[in-house]
Amino acid sequence: MLTLSNLSKRFGSLQALDCLSLSLAGGEIVGFVGANGAGKSTTMRIIMGSLAADSGAVTWKGAPVDASTRRAIGYMPEERGLYPRMKAAEQLVYLARLHGLSAPTAKAAADRWTKRLGLEERRNDEVQSLSLGNQQRVQLAAALVSDPELLILDEPFSGLDPVAVDVMSQVLLERASAGVPTLFSSHQLDVVERLCDRVVIIRSGRLVADGTIPELQATETPRWRVVVEPPPGAAPPEAGALDGLDDPDAQIDGQGRLVITAAGGDEQELLRAAQRLGTVRELGPVRHRLTDIFREVLMAPATPDETNDPTQKKTDKKEAHR
Repeated sequence: MLTLSNLSKRFGSLQALDCLSLSLAGGEIVGFVGANGAGKSTTMRIIMGSLAADSGAVTWKGAPVDASTRRAIGYMPEERGLYPRMKAAEQLVYLARLHGLSAPTAKAAADRWTKRLGLEERRNDEVQSLSLGNQQRVQLAAALVSDPELLILDEPFSGLDPVAVDVMSQVLLERASAGVPTLFSSHQLDVVERLCDRVVIIRSGRLVADGTIPELQATETPRWRVVVEPPPGAAPPEAGALDGLDDPDAQIDGQGRLVITAAGGDEQELLRAAQRLGTVRELGPVRHRLTDIFREVLMAPATPDETNDPTQKKTDKKEAHR
C-alpha cells in the first residue's frame, strides 16, 4: 500500500500542499483531480523524490519510500522526459535497464509494450518524429516496461484520441487486476468516472473529497427530473407554474418537450406540477456526474474547518444542504 501522511509543501508565500493524506491499496485505481495548480503534480513529484516535502511522509508497504523503492514505481511525469533523437524501442530498453532489468529481459519487455500499445510499426522511429499521441504511448510504455509494482501517472490521457484512450484504459485495468495500484491525474473526468475505483479531489493543496463515485454522488443535493409532453400548440408555462417546487429549473429539449428538474424532497409535488402542464413521459432521480460533483466541490466557499477527513467533508456538505 502507498500511504501519504500529512504532506505539506510551501513555495515562498504559496502553500502548495497543506497536510495532504491519502492511500492506495493493491489493485486500486485512484483518480487524482483538481484545478490547475491544486497540487497534483507537486504531490507526485514528492512521491518520486524529485521534490522534497516540508513535512509529512510517503511510505510503500509500511516503509519509507527511498531510491530503491522508486525503482519499482512506473512514473509518467508532467514534463514528458523522453529523449527526442532516440528510437522508441531503444529508449524503452534503456529505461528498463536503468530499472535493473537484464538486457534480454529489457528487450523482451520493450517488444511486448510496443506491440500492446500499438507502436510496433513505429518502434524504430525517433521519438521526435512521432505524433504527440504516439509520444504519449511511448511515455506510458516507459512507465510500464520495468513491470512496476506501482504506477504514478500525471495526465496520462492528455492529447490522446478516443481509440488510444480505450487502449490505455484497458492496460490500466489489466495492471489493476494483477494487483498493481495506480494513482493518475486527469482533467478528462469522463475517463476518471469510468475507470476509477476511487476519486480524490484536492483544492489549494488540501483534500476536499475522497470516495467512490456512488459515495461522492451521495454527498450531492438530490434532484429529480421529469419530462413533459405539452398539448399541441400549448404556450410555454406561465410564471408561477412551478411554484411550490424547491429550486426548480425548466428547459425545452430538442423534441419540444418540457424538462423540469427540482431538488428532491417531495417527488409527488413535482409530478403533480408536471401533470398540470401535459403528459408525463419520464420521471426519475438525476444522476450526478463527476463533472457536477467536481464543479460543486471546487466552487464551494473555502471554510476554516476544511479538513483532510473525507467523512467530515461529506458531513459538512450534507449539513450545508439542510
